[in-house]
Amino acid sequence: MDLTSKESSIPLRRCADLVIKTDTPKGRGIFATKHIPARTIIDVSPVLVLGLEENVAHIEHTSLYHYTYNWPVVDPMGKTRVAQAIVFGLGSMFNHSTEEQNVSWERDTERLIITYRTLRDTAAGEELCISYGAHLTFEDADNAAPPVPEDVIEQLNQIQLD
Repeated sequence: MDLTSKESSIPLRRCADLVIKTDTPKGRGIFATKHIPARTIIDVSPVLVLGLEENVAHIEHTSLYHYTYNWPVVDPMGKTRVAQAIVFGLGSMFNHSTEEQNVSWERDTERLIITYRTLRDTAAGEELCISYGAHLTFEDADNAAPPVPEDVIEQLNQIQLD
């Protein structure tokens, strides 16, 4: 599995109007300090693709696993498999949002980078979030809390059947 970039020089770009806040309901997160227009490149992050065996034997058993991205690789038999990649730069700092993602990301498997762009205009003070997909390994902070059982019983008691 050859995972070396073919280019010898890759320009790295980062939006200057960002801060990392450490006291959010989701933990650390990236926030805009000024208005950022739609389609602005937020960060170009290099990645380190892990070997398939290395990931299963080691990384899946550590907290680092929760910061990796799925990355397509071709195994020695020519079959496309899903490996894990460690994303450097800001890439591993974006929180997930089901409803309010405002940043998209695009893999470049040739150059071993991910480019992050705003999906829409982003206001100063707004958190920059991506979608992690449907298979989360944590409770989604965007989902409303389920009703308390007493509330459900009270709601059922208020239903009038004719």
